[in-house]
This record gives sequence, structure tokens and C-alpha cells, in this order.
Amino acid sequence: MIVKFCGLRRQEDIDYVNAVKPDLVGFILVEGRRRYVAPDEVKALRGGLNSDIKVVGVFVDEDISVVEKLLLDGIIDIAQLHGNESDEYILRLKEAGYKVIKAIGIRDEQDVLRADKCPADIVLLDTPGGGTGSVFDWDLLKKIERPYILAGGLNVDNVGEAVTKLEPYGVDVSSGIETDGIKDIDKMKAFMAAIKKG
Repeated sequence: MIVKFCGLRRQEDIDYVNAVKPDLVGFILVEGRRRYVAPDEVKALRGGLNSDIKVVGVFVDEDISVVEKLLLDGIIDIAQLHGNESDEYILRLKEAGYKVIKAIGIRDEQDVLRADKCPADIVLLDTPGGGTGSVFDWDLLKKIERPYILAGGLNVDNVGEAVTKLEPYGVDVSSGIETDGIKDIDKMKAFMAAIKKG
């Protein structure tokens, strides 16, 4: 199972993930968001990142040429799309040889069906709106037919249950490994330990 720590912003965050070793780290490339990091900062932070850890750029309805350039320049390895990006948008990135994660907010069974049909390499199932720190109804995922990354309100206290109950392909966490809005290495370590225990 893969683990993604999202919303990194500082050099300390890079030091923490190098020590804890999640599979993926995410940078929010959406201006105006609290955890926003500019592309040049991502490039600088990436320079100190363990080469085994893949970098995900998180976007909301960004112009596709911007996303393509960041992928082409090697600033990010994977595009994670949180807006109303079309299947054509996703397929264009895939056809260019890039990996795509599509985030889908889960309100009901229709959203689960939409996730099953999505052409992205992997879907990330989240609380509608994303970045809320809230859990959605996991029972809705009983009928999903494809592997997925579980997001939405995961933390040290519930990730073990999530892994045991749902057996997701991966888990994604941001606020659940923070204290007062700042990444916390002790919570990162506890999160990883809880996954292994789960």
C-alpha cells in the first residue's frame, strides 16, 4: 500500500519525509490555498528530497499547458487533479506519458460509479471539496471496482481502521499529520506505525 503526505511547504517538511519515507509527497500548486507553494519553491524543495519519493503536483482546473510544463521540466512526477478536468484533459496528459491521479469527492453511489469510469491512472477518493479534514461515509466504497487512494480526514486514530476495513491501494493525509497547521514529524511517524498495525 502506498502512502502520500500532502501539503508540504518547508525545508523541515522535506527533512521529515526523508526520515519517515512515504511513497509520495504532494505540493499544492493552487494559488490562494493555505498550503500553496509556487513552482520555483517546489523545484528548490525537491532538490533536497530523497530520490525514491515521487513528487505530486496538486491542481484545480489549471491550464493544461502549465501542468504539462511542470511535468516536462521534472518539477513534479505526477499530476493530481481536483477540479472539473475533463476525460480529454486526463487522456492528453496520459498520452504524453504522464501519470495522473484524479480526485473525486464521494457524496453518493453516483460518485463511486464516476470514479470507476474515470480514465486517470488512479483515483483519489475524498470528502467533497477536498482539504476539509473530514471523513466521508466509507460504506459507499463497498461497490467500487478499482484500486483507489483514500483521503479525507485520515489521522493517526482512524487510518488503521481504514486500512483494515477498506484495504485501499493507498492513503493520503495532510492535516492529520499537522499540529497547528504545521507538519509534525511525530504524527508522521505515528501515522506510518498505525498503518503497519492496521
